[in-house]
Amino acid sequence: MSDLGFPTYRGKMEYVCQECGKRYDSDNLLYTCPSCRGVFLLTDTTFSSLKQGGRDYWRDIFDSRMGVRNPSLRGIFRFYELMAPILEEEDIVYLGEGNTPIIRANPELEKQIGQVFYFKNEGQNPSASFKDRGMACAFSYLKHLVRKKGLKEVLAICASTGDTSASAAMYAAYVRGPIRSVVLLPHGKVTPQQLSQPLGSGALVLEIPGVFDDCMKVVEYLADNFNVALLNSKNSWRILGQESYSFEIAQWFGWDLRGKVVFVPIGNAGNIAAILSGFLKLYQLEIIEKLPRIFGVQSSHADPIYRYYAQESSTRRYSPVKVVPSVAQAAMIGDPVSFPRVRELVNQYQQMAGEDAFCVVEVEEQEIIEGMLLANKWGHIACTQGGECLAGMKRAREEGLLDRDEEAILNATAHSLKFIKFQQMYFEDAFPPEYEISPRQEYKNFPRLLISSREAEGMEKGQLIKRAAEEVVRILGLRKGCDSLS
Repeated sequence: MSDLGFPTYRGKMEYVCQECGKRYDSDNLLYTCPSCRGVFLLTDTTFSSLKQGGRDYWRDIFDSRMGVRNPSLRGIFRFYELMAPILEEEDIVYLGEGNTPIIRANPELEKQIGQVFYFKNEGQNPSASFKDRGMACAFSYLKHLVRKKGLKEVLAICASTGDTSASAAMYAAYVRGPIRSVVLLPHGKVTPQQLSQPLGSGALVLEIPGVFDDCMKVVEYLADNFNVALLNSKNSWRILGQESYSFEIAQWFGWDLRGKVVFVPIGNAGNIAAILSGFLKLYQLEIIEKLPRIFGVQSSHADPIYRYYAQESSTRRYSPVKVVPSVAQAAMIGDPVSFPRVRELVNQYQQMAGEDAFCVVEVEEQEIIEGMLLANKWGHIACTQGGECLAGMKRAREEGLLDRDEEAILNATAHSLKFIKFQQMYFEDAFPPEYEISPRQEYKNFPRLLISSREAEGMEKGQLIKRAAEEVVRILGLRKGCDSLS
């Protein structure tokens, strides 16, 4: 099956439509079913043969690969057999994605909230978001296609609220060759930090007035009518790469997920679909003995999947919603592309682990931004989506959905610096009314000027330093003669 060299196992991948069930070979890049336009999940038709290895074999292999120097097995592809086992070693793209740390919450913060929990810091991926997991797999597959078919030109395109475009542009810039990157953004709704990333990677950046859903419709039209490589989560190769998040959580906790609960912001629903799928694979191969519970979290400003699961199961109907601006920018999606994947995978998950194994909670914008600020105030690097997960965990506690003795893993999807403008807007009370956020003094923080520019004029450097030091002493209430730290 496999050893510590590049794996010898090769599977047979097929696209499976989540609406009509039709199957298609993976020799071409397909996004939606030619028959009914449904979205796909990719499946390895020989996956069950991996069970022959046994639980301990796979645990040992994946643990041993943690120390392998081969870049093709250093990142998400150390779980090669579970993801895209048709790729050759020369196809694999590795930029340092994956292996993001799981950091236990500050003890005082845990005590304050009354729950043991962890942040998985996805902002420590190379483009500073979880999107790199999916892009590493999608671009590895593109390299595979280019090699097999001798393609001379590939236009890679995506719609984005920021992180997808940053990741796609970075991987395209690295792979180069015949691959050219174009990103489509909603004008004025991407943070300056996120906008700078695809621009810096040399991508062609196009903007339209509107929201992400509008950009997505344009990209879908192009993918349906022209020969382009769509890189949004409609691309099922991306879903495969993002399954590695589940594999890493399981490995981090020694393959024992009893009492673990995973909180995930929903957004376009690709990531939560991947996480569900990843845990199911581990369970089917008996690498883990128990599935963790999974909570999806949505803002009240974009909550179609929350509304769906809030209905009685026998009469549920899915309806897109019109979004309102959100600080959890990646959550501003009123019609998630991957909802059909989620619906199918949740059905499987609940059949195997019970009805309470999956739940969706809704939180307010005020809770999201203050979740981010609270986490970072205690030494974490949570983005607004990480704040959304913290708010979701607290909401689950309030609603009696989370037991005190369970341990929660929260998905901080990107680096907090990408969303720093929302922190500044909170400090300055600058949110437009539609955000429904009223800043509280306890969360605000500002720099304090020790000496005014006017007072500093004409001062010699020694005087300036002495005057500044005196101000520090006054502000901090320092007294001479205190015990020395030396």
